[in-house]
Amino acid sequence: MSLPPGFGRKGEIRVCKLHKSLYGLKQASRQWFIKLSTALQDAGFHHSKSDHSLFVRTHGNSFTALLVYVDAIILSGNNLQDIEEIKAHLTRQFKLKDLGELKYFLGIEIARSKKGIALSQRKYALEILDDVGYLGAKPVNSPMEQNLSLSRDEGEYVKDPSSYRRLVGQLIYLTITRPDLVYVVHILSQYMDKPRTPHLEAAHRVLRYLKQTPGQGIFLSADSPMQLNAFCDVDWARCRDIRRSTTGYYIFLGHSLISWKRKKQTTVSRSSAEAEYRSLALACCEVTWLRYILNDLKVNHSQPVKLYCDNQAALHIASNPVFHERTKHIEIDYHLVREKIQDETIKTFHISTSKQPADVFTKSLGLLQFSNLLRKLGMINIFFNLRGSVKENMQDSRND
Repeated sequence: MSLPPGFGRKGEIRVCKLHKSLYGLKQASRQWFIKLSTALQDAGFHHSKSDHSLFVRTHGNSFTALLVYVDAIILSGNNLQDIEEIKAHLTRQFKLKDLGELKYFLGIEIARSKKGIALSQRKYALEILDDVGYLGAKPVNSPMEQNLSLSRDEGEYVKDPSSYRRLVGQLIYLTITRPDLVYVVHILSQYMDKPRTPHLEAAHRVLRYLKQTPGQGIFLSADSPMQLNAFCDVDWARCRDIRRSTTGYYIFLGHSLISWKRKKQTTVSRSSAEAEYRSLALACCEVTWLRYILNDLKVNHSQPVKLYCDNQAALHIASNPVFHERTKHIEIDYHLVREKIQDETIKTFHISTSKQPADVFTKSLGLLQFSNLLRKLGMINIFFNLRGSVKENMQDSRND
């Protein structure tokens, strides 16, 4: 903020004392959240300890949850009268715009039916295609060629690396509802500092896959059982540059996919069993956090979480507390898996590699296996009609 010309004498140093935060300053968002939190606490809400952007309130038999992202708010509950009272309370404090039933939030499209809720980012996907000029591209059925291996040292450098970085950044946000893209986007994001031609070609293939399925998304079933099931897998030392393994996991609530992640491990693992054990630990941490979230939402989950892994050696390490050569070099914090097994928070199971749904996170698969795993993940495209053709109108989408 600059002082107006002519204010004060020449050479005199003066500053402004702000009585309230201005939009755009570093502390503005913090001050806004403090003010909003105070207003919500006055209405009887309290912070969730597991997610600070979640506020919950219990009043008799009624339960209300409020989720905040900067100045966008989602309000839900089992009592319509309580929801209206909260809206009136916030209206007295702030200038609000009630958008009604949730249909579009931060680029995510929400479609409801009696069977459940479908989440997709079709409009955002079409905007990416339009931005890059791929609306007329020839579509493909998979986001990455099977067994493709990228490296930092092969191919010529891209002339305009900023365009590559912009594209990968857009694709990263698209993975919020597209777990089928997580593997390839994670690979491409590793080369954003110095992208080469093979990396750009792989990114363009992702765009051609988006042209085939712009409305693909996840489905949250209305009659799904309240049982957490986790599947974890690892891509052992496949990275040709640093040889670190990569963890991938999926977590289901009943039949609905609610959490997924692919992350490169911080150290090099000497064996696949060690890498799988670290993957178990990361999935275990996520499961523990989800149990806290369910508790805040008043969802009872007293039974152990089922954690599936396709590596027998890792499962034996997790269940066997005996110290031996294979685990003495593993950091202490990874042994939390044993602790969770002993207190019956989780229960581990073996799953065949051919039935492991987390493979879509750790490998570049063929079309048949890739399609089968997507069905297991509960991914759907609500923009397909009964014949299987896409109800797309690219020109109308650009005008939305």
